[in-house]
Amino acid sequence: MFKTLKIFAVAAVSSAIVATSALSAGIAGAPAPFDKKTVNVAVISFLGSGDWLQAFEAGVKRQADALGINLTVSQARNDNDAQRNLVEQAINLGVDGIVINNGRPEVLKDVAQKALDKGIKVVAYDVNLDNPQIPQIEQSDKDMAKLVLDQAIKDNGDGFVAGAVYVAGFAPLDRRYAVWKDFVEKHKLTEKAVWGVVNDTVPASVADQTKAILRANPDIKVIFTPWDEFAKGVKLAVDELGLSTQVKIYGVDISTADIQLITEPDSAWVATAATNAAVVGEVSVRAVSLDIAGQSPGKSVLLQPTLITRDDLVKNKIGTIEELQQKFPAFLKSDAATASWIPSATH
Repeated sequence: MFKTLKIFAVAAVSSAIVATSALSAGIAGAPAPFDKKTVNVAVISFLGSGDWLQAFEAGVKRQADALGINLTVSQARNDNDAQRNLVEQAINLGVDGIVINNGRPEVLKDVAQKALDKGIKVVAYDVNLDNPQIPQIEQSDKDMAKLVLDQAIKDNGDGFVAGAVYVAGFAPLDRRYAVWKDFVEKHKLTEKAVWGVVNDTVPASVADQTKAILRANPDIKVIFTPWDEFAKGVKLAVDELGLSTQVKIYGVDISTADIQLITEPDSAWVATAATNAAVVGEVSVRAVSLDIAGQSPGKSVLLQPTLITRDDLVKNKIGTIEELQQKFPAFLKSDAATASWIPSATH
């Protein structure tokens, strides 16, 4: 088993996307080491698929290219041991910085500390490694959940019957679900069921679960989905059961594919709260770059979310993330983790 995982990790690194910029001579006016040499950064994600991850990695690559960073991008594909091995591989490669995107804190804390002990800077997105030396990039998960759940109460009033899709142990899901539980109590909601799975086929797996739940609980009228991959699965189930006008979905995160699902006629997915995944990627690279340059971005780097409703998208004829950025400027860029010497990512 260990040999298999190690081979997988090596393969993941060797097949990673490596981007080398033409700025290898350094950036004029930048602090060391960016002024004289190419900086090496590894971005390691727990997940291995999904629209959010694709957009995140696109933002990572844009900002890395602007900074002339030699970039290695890899995914653990929902495998804890593989993610540990990927971090080990990055340490052995002698990179200057590592961005850890999601994962299990208990799996990563010690290996992240090992990187720090080697002089490698580490930043983490959506996984709390509880280490004062590791800046945390956050989407303000509480605000995201509160925004969309406020809309659910506005649309449906208090006391409705609901379900939630949730898997414990993932920092962003845990934070969003905690807000949901507060809403359940505060607004006297009835939580009939909680279900969910994190694997390589999340929408299909969640769809199967949701169909069983809705057949057993036909009085569920609202479903909270704190991840867009969950929302896709729930919508698929709702559509197959012919319940799109009877059940409302309130989600978190957004992508072009999500927008297309939300704007379908009679779509059950009526609202979501999100930051731009590509901007999260850009900010993550800027944060680790500041740390490498000895200019700490701070313990917490916070990106503020935006509420997006189906009505907003339809009214403004928004069909893509690019169009959303034009109509909602907060989606185009963030001032988080910036410095005068850091070139802007090219959109």
